Amino acid sequence: MTTPCIICVAITGSVPTKADNPAVPITVPEQVESTHEAFEAGASIAHCHVRLDDGTPCSDPERFERLGEGIRKHCPGMIVQFSTGGRSGAGQARGGMLSLRPDMASLSVGSNNFPTRVYENPPDLVAWLASEMIEYEIVPEIEAFDLSHILHAIRMHRAGQLYGPLYVQFVLGVKNAMPADKEVFDFYVKMVRNRAPEALWCAAGIGANQIVVNEWAIAAGGHTRTGLEDNIRLDRDTLAPSNAALVRRCAELCKKYERPVASPAEARALLGLRPVV
Repeated sequence: MTTPCIICVAITGSVPTKADNPAVPITVPEQVESTHEAFEAGASIAHCHVRLDDGTPCSDPERFERLGEGIRKHCPGMIVQFSTGGRSGAGQARGGMLSLRPDMASLSVGSNNFPTRVYENPPDLVAWLASEMIEYEIVPEIEAFDLSHILHAIRMHRAGQLYGPLYVQFVLGVKNAMPADKEVFDFYVKMVRNRAPEALWCAAGIGANQIVVNEWAIAAGGHTRTGLEDNIRLDRDTLAPSNAALVRRCAELCKKYERPVASPAEARALLGLRPVV
């Protein structure tokens, strides 16, 4: 396989704390520094959440603006992807930062169960977030926690309700949602290839499933996501020292399967994003 592999690094998320792993970056400067290290290790997309200084997740546009500016300054060409996820806010506050025009934004197109709550993505909010991304020319990364999410994203894309190329991320290993199961993964890949052959796809595994799903995706010709948002360990006994360490594991898998790691410019071309001048 010669298609470069895009590595996305999810740098902090909304759940992990420094009590879980001291390497989890919380403040904007910490996140910029951690992203820069991951960028140098091979990540070409930064999946971004923001937190209050005490670690509480939020959707503060001002913090997103400072984070985006810091990444663009210190990681030239890196793709900035803002999260519109439901752990950081409610209703349209989840998209309040889209007017900042990040390159990409995550978009969940359906609801599902999380370990202790229902992850709600009602149709009217999904439609509004998608329309905002069209308005500001933001390519969505579809976060698929269920097969129905993949099929719905394909329908939305064909109806012109999603900006840019279709990019679907399979999220596997969330308790009460889809497991990190090779049969499930293979079926997802088959569905995307059969139903939307023009689409690009990636995969993310949660917790100990991260490195397993990374390998499945890289071996199958897709793209992948890593980072402290999804997993804070290298193994059962060892905390990950940084986001960069998790990115380096993916880069080693790319070498194993003879796939080049996508540069930011290559990732932008694959995803149909505007080049950086």
